[in-house]
Amino acid sequence: MDEDTNVDVIVIGAGPAGENVAGRCADAGLAVAVVERELVGGECSYWGCIPSKTLIRPGEVLAAARRVPGAVSAVIGTADAVAAFARRDWMVSDYSDESQVPWLTDKGVELVRGVGRLTGRPREVEVTAADGARRLLRASRAVVVATGTRATIPPIPGLADAQPWDNRTATGAHTVPRRLVVLGGGAVGAELAQAFRRLGSEKVTLVEGSPRLLAREEEFAGEQVAVSFAADGITVLVGTRVSEVRRARTDVDQPLGPVTVTLDRGHRPAGTDVNTSAAADGEAPTSLEADEILVAAGRTPATAELGLAAFGLRPDGFIEVDDQLRAVGVADGWLYAVGDVNGRALLTHMGKYQARIAADVITGRRDPAGQAARDVADGSAVPRVTFTDPQVSAVGLTERAARAAGLSVRAVSVATGGVAGASVRGEGTAGTSMIVVDEARRVLVGATFTGPDTQELVHAATVAIVGEVPLERLWHAVPSFPTVSEVWLRLLEEYGL
Repeated sequence: MDEDTNVDVIVIGAGPAGENVAGRCADAGLAVAVVERELVGGECSYWGCIPSKTLIRPGEVLAAARRVPGAVSAVIGTADAVAAFARRDWMVSDYSDESQVPWLTDKGVELVRGVGRLTGRPREVEVTAADGARRLLRASRAVVVATGTRATIPPIPGLADAQPWDNRTATGAHTVPRRLVVLGGGAVGAELAQAFRRLGSEKVTLVEGSPRLLAREEEFAGEQVAVSFAADGITVLVGTRVSEVRRARTDVDQPLGPVTVTLDRGHRPAGTDVNTSAAADGEAPTSLEADEILVAAGRTPATAELGLAAFGLRPDGFIEVDDQLRAVGVADGWLYAVGDVNGRALLTHMGKYQARIAADVITGRRDPAGQAARDVADGSAVPRVTFTDPQVSAVGLTERAARAAGLSVRAVSVATGGVAGASVRGEGTAGTSMIVVDEARRVLVGATFTGPDTQELVHAATVAIVGEVPLERLWHAVPSFPTVSEVWLRLLEEYGL
């Protein structure tokens, strides 16, 4: 070993979750070391949230302008993909973490570059640097795993050999493929399909195995996004699986050729009526040809190299944790997992939330009422936004999920565009706003908003759910006029208040 280091806390992974647990522990006076194999800031900063939303923004702005009389005449061109890519490069600091590192070091956190692995002994991590040098870190209190996830590449024949795009390839692209096939109709697939179509891809086809887009959200959300995609010229194939992928390439020294994607339209999810916007004549294709294929079919935990076998691991690779983010089954409770790696809620903001809780548990911090930290919101009030047009912004349970959980609920909905504030923003502001009410307690357990810029509505719903605000009190939260937030008033009126 080149060097041994003793600290209070070791954090493996310097993405948003890792940064936050390290910083909060350091603020409490603990000695902290963070191990990072790539870039401080992690997946979200360089290959996920930040670059994808940057690439989405040009098309979003142009679409918004086209809805506004007096502005639409100024929209005389299309999105400038070269400028969008340049902006993306600036937003990710040209893939340098030089500006992010001081956030850690200024708090006294030691950054250790390399691959971290648990040795099998309690609170001990071995780090292997890029040059092969090894270093042993020992923690007196805790080791926190915050290594996140990577894109899942399904075992479809020929797919891996076809060199598919994943979220990293797509968000880091410098050219717009003329033809793009996207596998997966969740948030990542839907966002990037629309982003590249609006950046200039001539033909974008999205293939989803379930009967609708955004299958985990309210049904109307995926339906409305599909309508918008059709208007954008994006082909959506639901209830469809890919059986084979082939990439043409004549010589290893030559550029990659086109991709041929063979479809299995015989797949029909049980109890569903699968429709497709495949072709004007109603005939669904049996194969597709594209210049690139983007895989957005889920995430795999980045745990394979961590040495977790000695401490137990879920079959799916995620680390099971308790309500204080401690890894289940590890003696003395010294091992923690925060963020995507524990599989609870694969969202950056939830990882940061978990990081604060874990840090408070590790440091023994208590709230002003003297209560110890406890994770209470990871399953019941998870806010999420899909940045398509229309946006899909939601928090808590869908109506279906609430009923499946045994709750007696009532869902009410109104048109998002049915308030004056929406009309001010432009014509054709479509979308739906819905709340799901637990009838026994008369509090919200879920809310969904679709339409332009609905991300700014979801936090109010989050506060209402987390705070368990009775509807009778929520009635007195008066929305400003003329804002889209007036949908809250309309929803409560629709409920009967």
